[in-house]
Amino acid sequence: MTRIGIGFRSEMFDWSPAAIDADFFEVAPENWIRRDRTPLYRLRDAGYPVQLHGVSLNLGGSGRMNRPFLRELRGLIDDIGAQHYSDHLAASGDAHQLYDLFPVPFTETEVRRVSDRICEVQDVLGQRIGIENTTYYTNIGTLDEAAFLCRVAERADCDILLDFNNISVNRKNHGTDDIADFIARLPAARVSYLHVAGHEFDARFGLYIDTHSQPVEPATARAAGAWAGRHGKDILLEWDNDIPDLATINRELACLRTFTTT
Repeated sequence: MTRIGIGFRSEMFDWSPAAIDADFFEVAPENWIRRDRTPLYRLRDAGYPVQLHGVSLNLGGSGRMNRPFLRELRGLIDDIGAQHYSDHLAASGDAHQLYDLFPVPFTETEVRRVSDRICEVQDVLGQRIGIENTTYYTNIGTLDEAAFLCRVAERADCDILLDFNNISVNRKNHGTDDIADFIARLPAARVSYLHVAGHEFDARFGLYIDTHSQPVEPATARAAGAWAGRHGKDILLEWDNDIPDLATINRELACLRTFTTT
C-alpha cells in the first residue's frame, strides 16, 4: 500500500502530527546535525517514520567528500532510525556551500566519476543511498538524463529517489522526455520512493522554476499516484516555500492519496 508523506518544515513545528494527513515525514539532515532534535523525536515517538533528504552532499562536485559530515550523518540516521537517506545528483559547491543545485554533464566520464563518489559515501555510511533526478536550466552531454541516471545508479549500486515534478519542469524547459517516457526507462526496483511538488513560470528568464511553492499539477499527481500504486512505492509532497495552512496541505495529501487508488 502506498504511503503519503510530507516534507517537515519549521512552519509545521506547532502542528500536531496527528492533525497532518501524512503517513511519514522527510527532513533535511543538515538542519538537524548538532541541533535540538525534539521535533523529530516527537514524530518518531508518535509512530511516524522520518526519512532524510540532503542538499549539501555535492555528489556532482569535484572537492573531497566531507567525511566529518558523513560521520555525523551516520549518527543522525541511527538516532532517529531513518530507513532512507538521499541527496541530489548535482553539484552544490566545493569550497563553499552554494545553496543551489548545479547540473552534472550527461557523459560517460561523469558516470564513472560521480558513481565513484557515491560509492565512497556508501562505504562511509555503511548503507545504500538514493540519488534524486534534479531540475536543470542548462546542461551538456552525450547521454540523455534518464540514461545518465540509470547508468550512475547501476554503476554505484545505489537507489533512485524519483522526482516526478523535476521531470515535468525539464520537459517544459527543454523538450526532453515526458513523465511516461522517462519513468518507462527506469528500473522500478531501484526506486526508494517518489517526490512531487509544484513549480512556477518566471517570465524574467522564460523558464519554469522548481519553486516547491504551488500545488502539484494534476497530471503530475495522477502519474505519480498511478506509478506508485502499481509498484508499491511511497509518495512525498515537497512544499518548501510559501507554505500554506494545514487545511491546504491536507487537501494536497488527500488528492495524492486518491490518485494511488484510481
